[in-house]
Amino acid sequence: MSFDLSVWALPDGATPEDVRAAVQRCRQGQHTDRQPDPRVVAFYRSITTAYPDRPAGGDTPWAVAPLHAAGDHVELNLHPTCEDQVLLDIERLAGEYGLMLFDAQDGSVYPPPTRVTT
Repeated sequence: MSFDLSVWALPDGATPEDVRAAVQRCRQGQHTDRQPDPRVVAFYRSITTAYPDRPAGGDTPWAVAPLHAAGDHVELNLHPTCEDQVLLDIERLAGEYGLMLFDAQDGSVYPPPTRVTT
């Protein structure tokens, strides 16, 4: 069994309910034909640079590889025994790129941290 997360690039002001609705549409196979969001592309490149998903090797945190990537999200299915650092990196990168994080285990949605401007 895997530990499943996804990161979502939704418009500013999106709510956790908006993320859950997007997840539901994805699960039903309803994907929009849109250009990939640059935030999703940057997240995917960063996370797969640190933890390659192609080719899937024995020393990978991914339970499913390659990762499912769409124009507005990336799905991450992790081995339950993956190192905590992988989760920390996912959370950090989601915040860095302004993506909302969906935890499929309990339906929790974590918005990106507020950026402090000086």
